[in-house]
Amino acid sequence: QVQLEDSGGGLVQAGDSLRLSCVVSGRTSSIYTMGWFRQAPGKEREFVSTIRWIGGSTTYADSVKGRFTISRNNAENTVLLQMNSLKPEDTAVYYCAARTYTTIKYDYWGQGTQVTVSS
Repeated sequence: QVQLEDSGGGLVQAGDSLRLSCVVSGRTSSIYTMGWFRQAPGKEREFVSTIRWIGGSTTYADSVKGRFTISRNNAENTVLLQMNSLKPEDTAVYYCAARTYTTIKYDYWGQGTQVTVSS
């Protein structure tokens, strides 16, 4: 089992920055990839960014590329999402998620943290 606790959301203005944090506990040795996803009101949940737990290779959605940076600190079991130049369309609940070596989907999810960007 893996447990995730995400935090760091808030209300900011367009152009501001926020840093989301995900604390990972449990069987961290089973983790293949960590991801951040978001869900805006009335919309489907969408992919934001991923990072390999070992190796650190990353991927980003086109909508956040160049503005968001994902990173991880394996010693502290945390995954961060640095969000710069925020836009109103970034407003959503953000979730961190973990995919293990035994599955092809993200099985473990944080509780979500609200990010609201005002114009």
